[in-house]
Amino acid sequence: MSAAIPPGPPPTATRWRIGWPRRVFSQVLLMQLAIATGVTVLATGLFLRPLGSQLDDQAMRRALAIAQTTATEPRLVTALQHTRPTADGPVQAAAERIRRSTGAEYVVIMDRRGVRWSHTSPDEIGKHVSTSPDDALAGHEVMQIDNGTLGRSARGKVPLRDEGGHIVGAVSVGIAYETVRGRLLGALPGMLAYAGGALAVGALAAYLVSRRLQRRTHDLAFSDISALLAEREAMLHGIREGVVALDARGRIRLMNDEAQRLLDLRAEDTGQPLEAVLPPGRTTDVLAGRVTGADLLTVSGGRVLVANRMPTDDGGAVATLRDRTELERLGRELDGTRGLIDALRAQDHEHANRMHTLLGLLELELHEEAVEFITEAVGVHRATAEQVTERVHDPLLAALLVGKATVATERGVSLRIAEGTLLPDRLVDPPGLVTIVGNLIDNALDAAVGSAGPRVEVELCADDRTVLLRVSDTGPGVPADRRDLVFTEGWSTKKPPAHGQRGIGLALVRRLAERQGGRARVGDRDGGGAEFTVVLPEALTEQPAGETAGEPAEAPLTATGEPR
Repeated sequence: MSAAIPPGPPPTATRWRIGWPRRVFSQVLLMQLAIATGVTVLATGLFLRPLGSQLDDQAMRRALAIAQTTATEPRLVTALQHTRPTADGPVQAAAERIRRSTGAEYVVIMDRRGVRWSHTSPDEIGKHVSTSPDDALAGHEVMQIDNGTLGRSARGKVPLRDEGGHIVGAVSVGIAYETVRGRLLGALPGMLAYAGGALAVGALAAYLVSRRLQRRTHDLAFSDISALLAEREAMLHGIREGVVALDARGRIRLMNDEAQRLLDLRAEDTGQPLEAVLPPGRTTDVLAGRVTGADLLTVSGGRVLVANRMPTDDGGAVATLRDRTELERLGRELDGTRGLIDALRAQDHEHANRMHTLLGLLELELHEEAVEFITEAVGVHRATAEQVTERVHDPLLAALLVGKATVATERGVSLRIAEGTLLPDRLVDPPGLVTIVGNLIDNALDAAVGSAGPRVEVELCADDRTVLLRVSDTGPGVPADRRDLVFTEGWSTKKPPAHGQRGIGLALVRRLAERQGGRARVGDRDGGGAEFTVVLPEALTEQPAGETAGEPAEAPLTATGEPR
């Protein structure tokens, strides 16, 4: 006996769920179709309503006109006064003739008592009219739509007067209301055809607009667009690169927090033209697309930026900005470190030579000469540092000059401190002045190498709160037509280093000087070469009361610490 197999669950019927579509294209299309249909139905209804009233008015006026024409027939008045109301009387014959010729439903002529003398149905002749004739018998013309013995009709009633103007009766003419309704219904097919055509045009326009919207939104749902906007905001404000979007007219469409920081902008600047919120210069030209290329270097507010600009399909553009300030600083420190390493390597060879010389003097038992040799070697380097610190009291700047003197010696260039140099320890921004002096000395050393009698001279003077810096070299100089270009970001005649690009140092010098209300310029050095001058009006703090500036040293200092 086989075991019974329990019945399985009944098959689940497939349910079709009809709901609101998710895609933007479908939603917009349905909404536009609904709007177009509603507007068409509303317009048709608003047109048909006054059309019905207009047809009623036309029918009443037509009935009134027939009644007025009938009332002017003099034979009707004579017949009404001298005959009796019969079905074969002259009044009935005249009224029927008028009714047939005008197409009216009825033409009723009554006396002053309201008794019919004519009617479409002869049986009604001699009877009292079904509606009140008082207004017409009182001398008033009447237009109305009313119900009578023949049904609903559009009526016109006028008084009937004799030759003396006395009212002897009234004329009532009716137009069948079915005829008016038939005219209205006859107009409906044309109206519906026009409405259908307008609806079809509206549906086609809605479809085309929706298709365009579908292409522009990539057939996304509203929820997807909302999620993308939220993700875009999170991404824009979370990345560490500045992003600036511009429209086709050069106005800022959006920017993230990093772009505001790098360009010193505010959120309120969104929607403003680029030239209205950024000063003229290379940064504005790069963002506006007047300077093209990839990884363009620019300086904004003392920051070194790398900018890339990508046009968009609507005529605008999206620009990205990367902050390379720290990288450039590290690169320059690397260059300086390499220079110091080279200098130390050279000093190591020099030290080895001196040790060999000292060893030889000791082996020859020339002890006095050995002591004199050591004293002279140590004293030269000590004098270098001491004489720099006597003239430059700021420790950072003094250390920079001592280091640059060593590098200059290694490169075969004489680095001199000018006779008038004297800088107190009251700098407002020591790192900024170190950057300016370091960049100018580096460029001067590069220019002086290979010249006859290579030499670089540095002068630092203080006047109240103003610092005057001059750095001159014996290099080839800067032609007059290029003296503005040398301060432009990315412009250089030298080969880029391994860690980055050239054309930043002098741009930073000018930008840092301008930030402090100063200026930087280049001119010719007496005897050939270039001379860079930087004026910083607010570089020093207020001088304490009772403190006087020190006197400069007696002689200028060379890179080796020896008097000129």
